[in-house]
Amino acid sequence: MPADLKIDFVSDVSCPWCAIGLASLEQALRRVQGEVRAELHIQPFELNPSMAPGGEDITEHLTRKYGSTPAQQAATREAIRQRGADVGFEFRKEGRDRIYNTFDAHRLLHWAGLEVPAHQHALKKALLAAYFTEGRSMEDHEVLVRAAAAAGLDAARAREVLASGAHADAVRQQERFYTDRGIHAVPAVVINDRHLIQGGQPPEVFEQALRQVAAGS
Repeated sequence: MPADLKIDFVSDVSCPWCAIGLASLEQALRRVQGEVRAELHIQPFELNPSMAPGGEDITEHLTRKYGSTPAQQAATREAIRQRGADVGFEFRKEGRDRIYNTFDAHRLLHWAGLEVPAHQHALKKALLAAYFTEGRSMEDHEVLVRAAAAAGLDAARAREVLASGAHADAVRQQERFYTDRGIHAVPAVVINDRHLIQGGQPPEVFEQALRQVAAGS
């Protein structure tokens, strides 16, 4: 009998390590198929909650935030691209042009979790691909709607949600829930509300954790 595990994947759509972490977790879940039955929930976290409309040039943003040089950023970008390729996620070779406020994307993900829970994971993947693989704006509602449609959700309903400002309070409440519990960097994977794995870990790390928690559940 497979062990039932609840997995909360706390992340931001503009976080490259979150894309790597999700792909790694997916690989780990495939490896423990038959032993673990996972219920995956995508939870919100904003790396830049005060980002102004229109976003910011990514080079300027990273220089201001981390003090890194363009050369250092290029090296990091290539390392991230390779890590993504290792787990089956494609980052654009030229990287991102801009970084955006992601609150609307989180509202849409929250709606998906209520509307068709099984499609929330697919929406997360579609949003990550739109941003990191295709270089689309996470502020553009049409980009978000297309991601929702690609994930099997109703495009008209998604457009209504984005236009209405729905689920804003619920998203902020969930963000506070995790920051109040000490999560200040993402991705963060919480298993059964008790076991925390931080960072975009390799599949082997997630696999080992899943097996350990399943054995004790």
